[in-house]
Amino acid sequence: MDIKSLMRQAQEVQKKMQKIQEDLATQEYEGSAGGGMVKVVITGGGLARSVNIDPSLINVAEKEILEDLLIAAFNDAKKKSDYGSSDSIRSATNGMALPPGFKF
Repeated sequence: MDIKSLMRQAQEVQKKMQKIQEDLATQEYEGSAGGGMVKVVITGGGLARSVNIDPSLINVAEKEILEDLLIAAFNDAKKKSDYGSSDSIRSATNGMALPPGFKF
């Protein structure tokens, strides 16, 4: 394999990765729990944007349930964010012969 060609490919991938990171920062992922009664929206960077709680859940006696649902909704959104990030990175490196174990 030609080293110049490999370097050119690496530069192209680096540009694609920068663009992907910029795009991911603006993408939003919604996670939900309790049949949609609790929803959390996060960015591709993992920052929470919003939390929406169905009014029927706000009851002092059910505070612990609400907290557990918030955790489940956030984790659901985070999994979707991680999957979206991985999918974008795979598409950017598609077809490029990377050495075994090489990661971005």
